[in-house]
Amino acid sequence: MNFSSKLLEDAVNEFSKLPGVGQKTALRLVLHLLNKEQEEVNQFGNTFIKLKQQIKHCSTCHNISDYSICEICTSHKRDKETICVVEDTRDVMAIENTGQYFGVYHVLGGLISPMDGIGPSDLFIDGLVARMTAGGIKEVILALSPNMEGDTTLFYLYKRLKEFNVPVTTIARGIAFGGELEYADEITLGRSIITRVPYETAMMK
Repeated sequence: MNFSSKLLEDAVNEFSKLPGVGQKTALRLVLHLLNKEQEEVNQFGNTFIKLKQQIKHCSTCHNISDYSICEICTSHKRDKETICVVEDTRDVMAIENTGQYFGVYHVLGGLISPMDGIGPSDLFIDGLVARMTAGGIKEVILALSPNMEGDTTLFYLYKRLKEFNVPVTTIARGIAFGGELEYADEITLGRSIITRVPYETAMMK
């Protein structure tokens, strides 16, 4: 793609680094911003600078938050005895959108993937074990994407949590293997949460 301006080219290249954004889409976005008032462009840029500088991760569940402890963990309306374990914040948002889950979460920050050099120590698994050790938990729901990395992580977590004698369940397989939790429609994901099954049962299917 030929550019009439190095500044324009640099801006397009930055946008095209975003997931799913090709150069044509990036060019359209840059030209759109270029036609905006200076104040609007400043607000656009400052929003992301503020996000990067001020965003926090909940010290309890590791979800993205404006505060040191997120609003879900501090809410008196949530069932603190049930923990739903997910890969990242996108999965928290997907499950919250179903309106079918009222417990709390634990965000792992990824999945075990030996091919990518990601092991258990790279995830927030010790924090989950610490929450279990503290007591008061009556169920752990493993809501991870049904793919190779998700299944590997499920198996590892089940072995780590087995000693606590707390029911460990997994979401029903209404989501096709190889799919991503965040892309599941709300009805399917909601039903998968409601019809969750003991992990031992899921292993035998």
